[in-house]
Amino acid sequence: MKTSPHTTLEQHFAAMNRRHFLKGLGACIALPAFTSLVPGRAFAAASGDAALATTATGAPLRTAFVFFPNGSIPAQWWPEGEMADFRFNSTLAPLEPLRRHVQVLGGLDHANAVGGADGGGDHARGTGVFLTGVRLNKSATDIRAGISVDQVIANKVGHLTRFPSLELTCDLSRKSSGCDSGYSCAYQYNVSWKSATTPMTPENNPRLVFERLFGVGAHGERSKYVQGRLVARRSVLDYVMDDARRMQGRLSNNDREKLDQYLTGIREVESRIERAEKFGASPDPDQATPGGIPASHAEYVDLMYDMMLLSFQTDTTRVATMMLGNDGDNRSFSHMGIAEGHHDLSHHQNNPERIEKVARIDRWYAERFAAFLQRMEATRDVDGNSLLHNSRVIYGGGNADGNRHSHDNLPIVLAGNGGGMLTPGRYVKHGGKPLTNLFLSLADQAGVKDLARFGDSTGRLANV
Repeated sequence: MKTSPHTTLEQHFAAMNRRHFLKGLGACIALPAFTSLVPGRAFAAASGDAALATTATGAPLRTAFVFFPNGSIPAQWWPEGEMADFRFNSTLAPLEPLRRHVQVLGGLDHANAVGGADGGGDHARGTGVFLTGVRLNKSATDIRAGISVDQVIANKVGHLTRFPSLELTCDLSRKSSGCDSGYSCAYQYNVSWKSATTPMTPENNPRLVFERLFGVGAHGERSKYVQGRLVARRSVLDYVMDDARRMQGRLSNNDREKLDQYLTGIREVESRIERAEKFGASPDPDQATPGGIPASHAEYVDLMYDMMLLSFQTDTTRVATMMLGNDGDNRSFSHMGIAEGHHDLSHHQNNPERIEKVARIDRWYAERFAAFLQRMEATRDVDGNSLLHNSRVIYGGGNADGNRHSHDNLPIVLAGNGGGMLTPGRYVKHGGKPLTNLFLSLADQAGVKDLARFGDSTGRLANV
């Protein structure tokens, strides 16, 4: 298609009329992402970070971790055969159309989730250890876990995007203080941890997720709102800083120390504002803002998956986590004819009827995951490959057998090609390696080259 030298970029894009559809939302994105217009690309080149979180073609490398609750029915989860010669069992059968894009990883363990002297609390440990790989401090108030792998990667590459990371959940309940057998609820309701004492609280409302990423209002209004909000915040911060400087000379040493701590927090907010300003106008998808949490749980899960897809497609972030439920979640699946709670059923005591119901729930989660992967595969990326090709999506849980609360041979699927760095289309048995070995390998691919160890890792995971 030819354009006049005087044709504006907007007119050129309008003439092209190329649109991408998000099936879960039933709405379209106005424009695909173009390599030269990826927001973080210029900043990466200027700072010498162009190789961080990118593929061999220069497309962004995305990393997502999807957590499902209450373990699985191992006999129906694990495939038959091995390597490329394998057949999906009933639970993961929905992934069959995507088999060339996924690999099932067997023999990966979380030793620090095993009770030992700490006794009960496998649901708290299953969630809190999943992305940290550390032994949790068993207390309702003295929280000590560890930084999670998503945040390790975000600390390295997060400056390339508007948001270092995105944390989502499909769990409407959140509790405080003590939860599972004396463990803090913070362990059970968070998989992402900024530090040993600071969880990254996930958002459960798709409307709030969308507005956080793209601003409030209708298409065409959002960027103006975001810029106005930044100006207002900066004005308030300037006033606070000036007031603090005037006050400083009249304070005692102890009060000055308190003020310094307060100003440190203010400076962090200021840094976030500067970060947002650096990227200029925010993306403005040509679609309606989600109305909130759908009544249908399937629609809810799909919509949250779409929020993650949209954040990757617009290069708003390259690191995301999503909790489909906390470990111990007792949601009923009445729309499938299952009235009992998921957690209650997971303690099936080898009752065939209860096992069959848990297996149906396991498969339902796999169906929703497969639908998400299909949407990623249908979405073209900046280099012409699919969004799925340029991603690494880990799908798994912190308990293996929900009936026994075991933490060895965890149910793990690694989807995507990682821009060509991964070898999908296989079922690989790793024979009792720490799951954190996989995390070390994924961090390496994202440019985190100085990480000698993570959690209880014993080395990089080969053959992925």
